[in-house]
Amino acid sequence: MTIELSFYTTEGCHLCDDAKALLQQLLAQQPEQFQVEVIDIVESDVLVERYGTRIPVVIREGVQQDLAWPFDYLELQHFAVGS
Repeated sequence: MTIELSFYTTEGCHLCDDAKALLQQLLAQQPEQFQVEVIDIVESDVLVERYGTRIPVVIREGVQQDLAWPFDYLELQHFAVGS
């Protein structure tokens, strides 16, 4: 079963770069388990309003909760797998 994650980010965000590195680590360790969609918030006024001061943000499909920065690898892994 593939877990679908959405990663809300934007260019020039150093915190987003840190979060992206954690996501890449997660994908490298469990490549078959996750699919990540990268979404640049500047493409939508609604997304800028919703996430502009909170990015980077990770959302797992089917879950009402999101994971906003700051988070570490273990927090990301627990959020992503739902434990």
